[in-house]
Amino acid sequence: MKKSLIASGLGSMLFLSTALYGQALEPETPNDVVEPVAALSEDEIKQQEYLKWAEEFEASLTYQTGKITLPGGKATLNVPEDYYYLSPQDTKRVLEEAWGNPEGEPMLGMLFPQEYRVLDNASWGVTIEYAEDGYVSDEDAEDIDYDDLLKEMKSDTAEESEWRLEQGYPSIELVGWAEQPYYDANTHKLYWAKELIFGGNEAHTLNYNVRALGRQGYLVMNFIANMGQLEEVNAARDEVLAMVSFNDGHKYSEFDPDIDKVAAYGIGGLIAGKVLAKTGFLALALVFLKKFWFVILLPLYWLRNKIFGKKEAAE
Repeated sequence: MKKSLIASGLGSMLFLSTALYGQALEPETPNDVVEPVAALSEDEIKQQEYLKWAEEFEASLTYQTGKITLPGGKATLNVPEDYYYLSPQDTKRVLEEAWGNPEGEPMLGMLFPQEYRVLDNASWGVTIEYAEDGYVSDEDAEDIDYDDLLKEMKSDTAEESEWRLEQGYPSIELVGWAEQPYYDANTHKLYWAKELIFGGNEAHTLNYNVRALGRQGYLVMNFIANMGQLEEVNAARDEVLAMVSFNDGHKYSEFDPDIDKVAAYGIGGLIAGKVLAKTGFLALALVFLKKFWFVILLPLYWLRNKIFGKKEAAE
């Protein structure tokens, strides 16, 4: 089922802005003199430009709930009413156009909680990707030293940061685990969280990673949020994990060693992410963030959301 979260018109917002920040346009009595309206300041012009763009951008997205077969047909999402799914095309626009990330290949989509729009300052989302690298054995799961693995990942991230700077993007630093890795041998799902710093920004970024193992590969699901949202993301993690399942013929339990390819790495390799570097995905897996150049506009945009609501009633 498709949902439509179309924002109210810019004209309504401008009326509200005038009522809040300007003087009333109508005189109190017929004898009152109406003062000339002052020219808009540079900040006010930027506010109007951003509001117009935000209205058009959000209205152009297609919000979906219910049973969704992911592109490629290997897995299915069952998206409840309190979340929504964006297509690969919409996801690419959100990550690059709205959030300022480097260009990359389309993903399988993205999940968001219904209480947030993609441009809300407090929003967080889950990117979805599929890596068809073969069956990933979980035999090493109980033997991994996560302290040693973290040191290795910090070194790899420092190298990645040099590439980003050369490409004109902010530097990146891996601070440490925000949530130490955990593998569930029953569901064959793995999660961990990293605390990152982009370009020396005081606000640290949270990259919360989930991997769901299948017969020929695995789903890559990353929560994109801020460190202050760790508690909220932790609370939502199990619900998001429960949404995804592999279709018949692609389940982890259906692995056939006689005909199926086996990945060249195990659980430790998934966490370190080194295998992804050769495909270019590592450059994206580590860098997704929300980059709001319009911070000055957020209070006004938040006020509009509170007044006009975050979504339409269900169709």
